[in-house]
Amino acid sequence: MKKPIFWEKAKKDLTKKDKKLGKIISTYPKDFLFSKSDPFYTLARSIVGQQISVQAAQAVWNKYEKKIKKINPENTIKMHFMTLKSCGLSRQKISYLRHLSLSFIKNEISPSKWHKYSDEEIIIELMKIKGIGRWTAEMYLIFNLCRPDVFPADDLGLIKGICNCYNIKYPITKDRAIKMSEKWKPYRSVATWYFWRSLDPIPVEY
Repeated sequence: MKKPIFWEKAKKDLTKKDKKLGKIISTYPKDFLFSKSDPFYTLARSIVGQQISVQAAQAVWNKYEKKIKKINPENTIKMHFMTLKSCGLSRQKISYLRHLSLSFIKNEISPSKWHKYSDEEIIIELMKIKGIGRWTAEMYLIFNLCRPDVFPADDLGLIKGICNCYNIKYPITKDRAIKMSEKWKPYRSVATWYFWRSLDPIPVEY
């Protein structure tokens, strides 16, 4: 597990700019973001994690991983609806996982080219797949490509972490969160990761 090349610089930079965030960063000196580097794995895991807590998502994912043995589009498409349902997946998420699998099988998306794309270009590309919205695409940018400056303003955990850190009444508006995030540029992915870390005993991963 390799940490992103910008990680240490980002920690220093953010700590200098923001003492309260710096406190969270210093609490987790050995933790860092790392990429699983398998595009299908990250996207499937992001779909499973949509609109549920980190712990609930982990429980569903563990069951899925156990039943599928090897996580890939071909095995996912072969899994019976009831098998997927027994993992704790909703009808909608099962449909999303199948759409995702077909996009990979039919080569409708080309993750190998994405290193040349801007964050926004990748988001647009991913949102063509049914079930992938902006949040899921942003999880991909953070957890698979380790892009340094992504700010998933729709993420409730992130908003909660910000409110806890600055002692603000939860929730705050998306606009206010985006405005606050200005000072964490160009390392908003790192700031986001630490706000998540401050809420959960286990680091978030996709």
